[in-house]
Amino acid sequence: MKILSITAGAADMYCGSCFRDNTLAAELMSQGHEVTLMPLYTPTHTDERNVSDSRIFFGGISVYLEQHFALFRHTPWIIDRLWDSSLALKLASRRSIQVDPASLGEMTVSMLKGEEGKQRKELRKLVRWLLNNTVPEIINLPNSLLIGLARPIREALNRPLCCTLQGEDLFLQGLDESYRNASLELIRKNIEFVDGFIAVSEFYAEFMSDYLHIPAHKMHVVPLGINFEGCGPGENLRRDEFTIGYFARVAPEKGLHVLCEAYRLAREKSGRKMKLEVAGYLLPHHQGYFEAIERQMNEWGFGAEFSYKGALDRSQKISFMQGIDVLSVPATYDEPKGMFLLEAMANGVPVVQPRRGAFTEIVETTGGGILVEPDDPRSLAEGLLSLSTDESLINDLRVKAFAGVREHYASSQMAARVVEVYEKLIRSLDIAGKPAFADATATAQARD
Repeated sequence: MKILSITAGAADMYCGSCFRDNTLAAELMSQGHEVTLMPLYTPTHTDERNVSDSRIFFGGISVYLEQHFALFRHTPWIIDRLWDSSLALKLASRRSIQVDPASLGEMTVSMLKGEEGKQRKELRKLVRWLLNNTVPEIINLPNSLLIGLARPIREALNRPLCCTLQGEDLFLQGLDESYRNASLELIRKNIEFVDGFIAVSEFYAEFMSDYLHIPAHKMHVVPLGINFEGCGPGENLRRDEFTIGYFARVAPEKGLHVLCEAYRLAREKSGRKMKLEVAGYLLPHHQGYFEAIERQMNEWGFGAEFSYKGALDRSQKISFMQGIDVLSVPATYDEPKGMFLLEAMANGVPVVQPRRGAFTEIVETTGGGILVEPDDPRSLAEGLLSLSTDESLINDLRVKAFAGVREHYASSQMAARVVEVYEKLIRSLDIAGKPAFADATATAQARD
């Protein structure tokens, strides 16, 4: 199968969606499919072998210039190459990029307008390139924020188009109300041009069906899958010190402050030595949040037991997981993915998580953890304490975590399920009497 999978780069940040898209593309390739993983905005940044294409469309510099300066909406394409090159985008990515939805409302709406937006020139570049190369059998968009591309791409290529749903509601909810309402209206208007949607969890399929008004027959669920290479239990599982780990983006919505409060409560009840180790990407605008947590831990007298390891590459991540006894990321919102849970379990680490979002189905499916009350430090503390004081319980959860994640969340399973969905969409287009493999070049000439 020839697949075009579009992915949205996040500059130098580690991004769960980029990881998922890259892992899926790599696995599909290993299964014999011809996949083009096409980055938008910036090159992608992953901790595995990057299989994305070297060419980047909707370069972040061009998107910004065209949003704010009318002149750049009409510059010749050959001149655009000066700032669309991978080198220019990588240099620009070294500086902090703006990812706060409160600052990106106008651009979000413009992108969702597709051919009517200020980045229409970038859309035409992408469509022209697609038509001049091997036309895929199916196209996949990485999230609903790019659904403005659906109609022009689908009409130009005359191929089925799919859209993955993997956490964009948090961004949408962070937009100013006027931009959020406009964005939701545009997304809902474009749903008719998408043949199928893929949600990364059962929870998210149900939530997004309601939130975006997606018809039930268009919704499919493909659980996350990860690559287990290099993963395994740590060598020293019986440590004198009970180590609690947090591995996620350091941001208020991920709940590090909740975990620290639970740590305080657990520490005061437990006679065992404990420590809290934190790792994950820290954006500049969340630096104040993290510094406040550090001060609080020092005031409680636990500063020496608290450490931040920074953003980790793959080998560092595996080492981090193998050095902790339990992982907890008590997010304060309904997380749709929970990839960090799978990464912990892949190394035989059980989890203690709030009963919300995709956390519930991952823990119940694998049996590799404990569920506690959401936004409740006391409930979380009790869950952590139960593992620190009961060796048989934590050993049982380690075994279940290690086996359960491999049984249900392997990258090979994710790829196989995606192929099933794609094949169904291709067949549906043929049955509908539409020429799924018409001459796309003729279509392009007609459009020009």
